[in-house]
Parts: sequence; structure tokens; C-alpha cells
Amino acid sequence: MTPIAVLPVAALLLRLGFGDIPFIDGQVALIMKNAGDAIFSHLDLLFGIGIAYGLAKNNDGAAALAGAIGVLIAKAVYISIDKDVNMGVFVGIIIGVLAGTLYNRFYDIKLPEFLGFFGGKRFVPIITAISAIGVGVLAGYFWHYAQSGIDAFSNAIIGLGEVGTFIYGVLNRLLIPLGLHHILNSVFWFQLGDYTYLKDGVEVVANGDLHRFFAGDKTAGIYMSGFYVVMMFGLPAMAYAIYLNTPKAARKRVGAVLLGVAFTSFLTGITEPLEFLFLFVAPLLFVVHALLTGLALAAAQMLDIHAGFGFSAGFIDYVINYKLATNPLLILPLGVVFALIYFVASYYTIKYFKLNIFEEMIDEPDGCEVNNEALSFITALGGKENIINTDACITRLRMSVLDSSKLSDEAFMALGAKGVIRPDKKSIQIILGTKAEGVAERIKEALKS
Repeated sequence: MTPIAVLPVAALLLRLGFGDIPFIDGQVALIMKNAGDAIFSHLDLLFGIGIAYGLAKNNDGAAALAGAIGVLIAKAVYISIDKDVNMGVFVGIIIGVLAGTLYNRFYDIKLPEFLGFFGGKRFVPIITAISAIGVGVLAGYFWHYAQSGIDAFSNAIIGLGEVGTFIYGVLNRLLIPLGLHHILNSVFWFQLGDYTYLKDGVEVVANGDLHRFFAGDKTAGIYMSGFYVVMMFGLPAMAYAIYLNTPKAARKRVGAVLLGVAFTSFLTGITEPLEFLFLFVAPLLFVVHALLTGLALAAAQMLDIHAGFGFSAGFIDYVINYKLATNPLLILPLGVVFALIYFVASYYTIKYFKLNIFEEMIDEPDGCEVNNEALSFITALGGKENIINTDACITRLRMSVLDSSKLSDEAFMALGAKGVIRPDKKSIQIILGTKAEGVAERIKEALKS
């Protein structure tokens, strides 16, 4: 998520650079456009830095440096072998994973005394650089086979038309619990298709639905447009259906929660806080959501709507990118139709299957007040001696522990968790919503003291 978090700034700068906004034209618009394009032109570098930083223990900057060096070296090597090779963001993803893994393996390595300066964290960029040469050589000679496979997959999806878009939309949501939807998006948003345009008199190729959209390709946006329908209309309508299925005695407290996450979805397009409210306690409802997402994307394509976004499909992106889109006004009536579909489908799914999404708030109307949240989480995690590493993404507290099998899900639920995942015996992920990163920082501070 770190490199993706940069994209809203890039998209905004590019939008300001089109020269059709009062007082932002001429040289000012050109500066804005070039500033935004600088980010989109180096997405591989951003992914290499961001993924390495994100995978490294304690998010150390040495890993980010190693990721940047690795991307630069790998690209230089494979271009020297075959100038037609273009890995796009995949070189950033591969090198980012490699650099992050190498950091975790060698950040505390001890070298002989005469080489002591190059030990520890300083060794990581060195070993990453050497490894990146290997990646570049392999890419130079063999990437065209992988590229042929990607092209075949892309053409197959495109050839399916609305059916292919439906499949993508469904998979995009179903992969959210595992976090694998970002890998899927990397293909569709940053790699799928190509669009050639002139930049400073030189032909430049933009890849991916997102990059092509901001480069001026009017055919781009197919794999983004329908998300406006879901995030601005569908999910808020689902939140209202959940609210109406809550016993009246608990509606005030539940409504306060739902209003916040529904408005977040509408305004910014960040859906995880709402989705994780019901994902683990009502997975059937999440399947309904996934199917309707696929249907919304297919419907947007049928109506020839091409509306991209820099970050996510919320109202902010809708307004900023309105003039760049094709048929963006149709999103509003289509959204109203899907709001009704979402509401009816959600309301009767909850009612028929008796889904209790806010059961703990109903059973405990007074809630659980925690005097010190960080210390309470540390206790629930088995104490300081059981904690190896603390990390978080947008919605999840990601902990490395000595043993996760003995930890109680109920203890985390009492602290506000929406779900708990145990990938293996030494790690545990606690679904908290957007407050996850703040909780992680407070835990780190508490552990230090």
C-alpha cells in the first residue's frame, strides 16, 4: 500500500496539468503535468522501494534503499540484453520482495573485522545489487515468455468483454481477506494494455488501465469505472440495510459506527473499514457484495463509462477526474440503481439467514472500556515476551509472535477487532479497521517503555 498511497498526489498533479482549470495554465500547468508524470513514469521504482520497506522488519530505510538500487540495476541489465523487454511494475514487485527478504535475512550479519564497515544493514544493498544482476539477466533472456503469458491472459479477459470484467470485479473483492487483490490490481491497473503518446517530442508507452487513463487514453478506465458505483452508492446502501436489521435498542451505537465507515467509502473510496465489519461474522453477505461488484463493473462497461481514479473510486476522485472521464454522468443514475439492488439484496440476506453482524454490541450495550489500549493489546498478545515484531497495514495489525496458537480471539474482539487471522504459528493478523496503524504505533511505544 505504500507506493499506491503516492498515486493520489500524482493523479491530482496530472489533472491540474491539463490546462483547463482557471489560473492553472501555461507554464504552471506544464510544471504540474511533468511533476505528476514523473511519478507515473517510475512506478516500478516506487513499488521496489515501497514493497521492500513494507516487508522489512521495523520498516527500515536500508531495505528501501536496497529496493531502489535493485530496480535500477535489474532494468539496466535486462535492457542491455534486450532493449524490447519491458517488465513494468513487475520488476518493482520482484525486486521489492527480494530486497525485503534479503534485509530480514542479513540485516544483522557479522563480517570479518577488516570488512566490518560493510556488515549489518550496509550489507543489504550490496547483496541486493548482486541479486538484481541475476534478476536482470533472467529477465533479459526469459521475460518475453512471461510477457507472452501475461498478454495471453490479458487478451483472454478483454475478449470476454463484460463477462471478463465481471470475473475481475468478483475476484477483486473475494481476494481482499488475503490481501491478494493488490496483485490482481497490479496486472489490470498497471500492466494491462498499452497506449503510446508523445512526451517532449518522444513516443512514450503507458501500460495499465490506470496509467493509460491519465495519459489520455479514452479506452482506459474499464477496470475502474464500476467501483464508483459500488463505493459511492452500493456499500453505503448495504450499511443502511445492516442498520435496519439491527434491534432498535442498539441502533444508536451501531448507526454511529456505520455512518462513519459508509461516509468513508463514499468520500474516499476506502472500503475495508466497512467490509471488515461483516466479512468474518457474515461471509455470505460478503459473497453477495463480491457478486454485485462484478455486476457493477460489467454494467459500467456496457454503458461505455470510462472513469479512472488515482487512489480509489470515491467522491473526491470522481470530482477531480470528471473532465477526463467518458460518460461520467451516467455513474450517478447507475449508482442509484445499484444502491437499490445492494439494499434489497443485503436487507433480505441478513433477514432470511438471521445474520448477527453487531452481536457483541447488542449483547454488551455498555461496551468494554479500556484504560490503556496498547497495554491491553500487549496482554492479549501474550505479553512482551511473546511479541517479536509489530507492524500494520491500513486495516490490519500484523504481529510476529513466538506462538499464536494460545492467543484468544475473544480477547481481541473485546478490544474492538472485527476478525483474527493466523497465517502460521508465529504470526497473527488482527482486523481493526483504519485505526490499525495507530494501535501498532502505540504498542511499539509501550514496548519501548
